Amino acid sequence: MQSIKDKVNIAEKFEKITAYYSPKIAGELNGQYVKLAKLKGPFVMHKHDNEDELFLVIKGSMEMKYTDRTDVINEGEFVIVPRGVEHCPNAEEEVHLMLFEPKSVVNTGEIENEKTVKPEDMEWI
Repeated sequence: MQSIKDKVNIAEKFEKITAYYSPKIAGELNGQYVKLAKLKGPFVMHKHDNEDELFLVIKGSMEMKYTDRTDVINEGEFVIVPRGVEHCPNAEEEVHLMLFEPKSVVNTGEIENEKTVKPEDMEWI
């Protein structure tokens, strides 16, 4: 039987994050990572061909841009971006974000640039 994990203080974990759009792993369950990230400014329009993503805004407010519209996701709200849907997070002010994603997700999807963080390079906090 697997042992019970220690509880996680989300605010303490966010204090350890210093770079925007550089997700960190805070937990793992059912083949998924629970990731925390700080966002500020635009990201890159991208998609994930094989994975859905859940974006939960812990603090602040952000935009999720799609090819045909832009949605505002406020503190305490989440959005699920289905696989294959192009999207681009954007935050005018700092946002604290929790993500639920399969362990295989690369944050920039099929795009590789200076903001790309591959799962094998992702830091646990």
